[in-house]
Amino acid sequence: MPRTAWAGAQQYEPLADSVQLALAGQIADTRPPQRSFATIDERLSFLAWLSDMSERLKGRIPDYNARVEFLKTLDYEVARAGLERQLVLGLIQVESNFRKYAVSVAGARGYMQVMPFWTRLIGDGQSRRLFEMRTNLRYGVVILRHYLDIENGNVFMALGRYNGSRGRPQYPNAVLAAWHGRWHYKADDKASPDVARPSIVPRA
Repeated sequence: MPRTAWAGAQQYEPLADSVQLALAGQIADTRPPQRSFATIDERLSFLAWLSDMSERLKGRIPDYNARVEFLKTLDYEVARAGLERQLVLGLIQVESNFRKYAVSVAGARGYMQVMPFWTRLIGDGQSRRLFEMRTNLRYGVVILRHYLDIENGNVFMALGRYNGSRGRPQYPNAVLAAWHGRWHYKADDKASPDVARPSIVPRA
């Protein structure tokens, strides 16, 4: 049965037609989630990350195959959206604690606690699919990328928008603490994308 998750949710905001079409295109992309590597070193780096993250996720996703599938899918969707994968792991920890069928009091669903209205706005309208792993992760990272673009790369404000608590510190600080705490990955310190560091981190 679904279990209650972090109370909060993305708020419906009218989108410009061009933005709506762009987001819908990202959701509808049916290319297989196949990670490609330019070099052997890049592949080895990915396998080292996969092994490390799998070990950390044992307590939350006990089945090895399910854990690896989750991490491979997350890595692919995060890279596709141009996000930092450790940030997304921190967000999932706070949002659902890696519970696939989590439901918030506001009705947000799945790992990344996506609100059903997004499926009508930029998807196929099938909100039940938000309990599917790949669908949920894709919606979640596309929405977070959208909020980051709106906030000009300000991670703190984008996280607040994601949770429906923009401008309040509790949720963004919880995600940032999870990201830089439990999900910190040293190998990423040398080459993180621009999004990897919040421009403003207010404190409570």
